[in-house]
Amino acid sequence: MALKWTASAERDLVRIHAFLATVNRAAAAKVIKQLVVGAEQLLTYPQLGVLLEEFAPRGVRRVIVGDYELRYEVTENLIYILRLWHVREDR
Repeated sequence: MALKWTASAERDLVRIHAFLATVNRAAAAKVIKQLVVGAEQLLTYPQLGVLLEEFAPRGVRRVIVGDYELRYEVTENLIYILRLWHVREDR
């Protein structure tokens, strides 16, 4: 199994980094690293997140990494990282 970051998820990483870097570049890099490592953990535990029934029959799940929600989809061969955002963001 492998990870595949969608374009939306990659844009989310850039947006989160840009927002945090205005205050503290080192903290921004640390948060991005934490999110990437959290996503990589899914390779070992793909069923870690809570299954989101509203996306059935797709296997879309959510997991909290630090202060961020990460949504991903598990398929037969890939784990797609779909989106990321801070839990306090108005989504």
